[in-house]
Amino acid sequence: MLTDLNIKNVAIIDSLHVSFGPGLNVLTGETGAGKSIIIDAVELLLGGRASADLIRAGTDEATVEAVFDLAGRQDAVAMLAEAGVEADGELLVKRVVARSGKNRVFIGGSLATAALLGEVSRRLINIYGQHESQTLLRPENHLLLLDGFAGADTLRTEFAGLYAEYRTTADRLKVLEEGERDREHRIDLLSFQLDEIAKASLKGDEEEELEAERQVLTHSGRLFSASQGGYETVYAGDGALLGQLRRAIAAIADVEQFDTTLAPFRESLDDAYARLEDVALALRDYAARIESDPDRLAQLDDRLDLINRLKRKYGATVAEVLAYGETIEQELAMLRNSAEARGGLEERLASLAAEMNRIGSKLTDARQAASDQLAGAMQRELAELSMPNAIFKVAIDTGSEPRNTGLDRVEFLFSPNPGEPPRALARVASGGELSRLMLALKQIHPESDVPTLIFDEVDTGIGGATSAKVGRKLKRVADQQQVLCITHLPQVAAFADSHYSVEKHQENERTVTRVVLLEEEEKVNEVARMLGGVKITETTREHARELIKEAKVHAA
Repeated sequence: MLTDLNIKNVAIIDSLHVSFGPGLNVLTGETGAGKSIIIDAVELLLGGRASADLIRAGTDEATVEAVFDLAGRQDAVAMLAEAGVEADGELLVKRVVARSGKNRVFIGGSLATAALLGEVSRRLINIYGQHESQTLLRPENHLLLLDGFAGADTLRTEFAGLYAEYRTTADRLKVLEEGERDREHRIDLLSFQLDEIAKASLKGDEEEELEAERQVLTHSGRLFSASQGGYETVYAGDGALLGQLRRAIAAIADVEQFDTTLAPFRESLDDAYARLEDVALALRDYAARIESDPDRLAQLDDRLDLINRLKRKYGATVAEVLAYGETIEQELAMLRNSAEARGGLEERLASLAAEMNRIGSKLTDARQAASDQLAGAMQRELAELSMPNAIFKVAIDTGSEPRNTGLDRVEFLFSPNPGEPPRALARVASGGELSRLMLALKQIHPESDVPTLIFDEVDTGIGGATSAKVGRKLKRVADQQQVLCITHLPQVAAFADSHYSVEKHQENERTVTRVVLLEEEEKVNEVARMLGGVKITETTREHARELIKEAKVHAA
């Protein structure tokens, strides 16, 4: 439900705030007071085109804000959540139109797109009147309205689920069939690659071990010279370090008896001797193991060359090559089983098609049965709304190509004047006629997914006793949904739960529009003005009181 509307610098409105209540909200006022501007402002919240012409002269930007009560609107809350907007209890939406062209949209305090704003707002509010792009002008909504009247929503939902699975299955089968042409070539290629990787018998840490061994064999001569030379220098050669160290130890031991403080030095030399001896013997053993093996070196080079070739083809490391082998092994299994998979998909597709035809036929039967009933009921309602010669028909075209809504295309056809064949609503219906058409539909099938309805120009071409009928019908709709109605008819205004007067004033040599919620006696005066024009007499006031009293009786 729309609870608050703020408009700033739109046309002749400088700053306007209106709080709306449940039930029937009626806006009245002199021609040119700004009632249509309010509709223009709401149209911006429905994603309508943002034009700089709407901006009040002398200002740089226009702003429209609305607050919606989201109680019971889980569909809108869920959609907002998917878009990353949290809304709990109520929702603030805002649109700013700037002369610079830098227009902005806010949903729940966050920047958003005009497209998302329109998608959200159209779940919460609809305008029926002179503004195009509304419910009745979109043929896809005609099918939804017909299904609601026929009680076929459950069938349509069931069909939509089947259709979604059908499309997914068909897409999978198409991918599989397109792959069939290249399947054998792909199998050959992957089989070769997998065989090449398997024959290599790679190990994860193999490359590092092979490279280390290759370095030793490549530099075996230098390694032998260095290790053998070290052994001889320390242990076995002429003037070896250990021989010299042994003589030094013996010399100190010989004089240690004269000065015991030399004992630690001799002990340190003993320790150094032992350690050097261990190193020398280790170097001797290392040198003994060093061999020049050209055959083994050639084997290592060949193996490393194979690993590098595989890395260039299948991955940057041995681990990546092995991982690629596992991947193509799985793909090969899938490709070799594709015939079985294809058969399963074809069988499921045929089953889904048969079930879609069954449910679709039931949907078509329900729609056909309801179409004549809806057309007849609409004819009667339109006659009561001063359109006795109007023709309303429901055209159903059942094709062979299914859609998510079934097998049918539905469009409402309309002729407002005798002698003219009924045609598409968007081509022939005026704003006032659209309002009355929607009002008639709401009488026949009052349930709706949209909580707030705005009726503009619903009273065009209506007078006399029909005016009171329009008021009663609007009040009946307002028992189920919030209704905002702009009217020039006192008989309609008398039914208002909340009556607002739209007034135009001169302030500081500028024209401004104000909207005032009327108290009971003010409401009598406004209805009297609508009855009698500029001069309001006690007689017109009394007539106004009678209208309001009678409206309350009929509304009870």
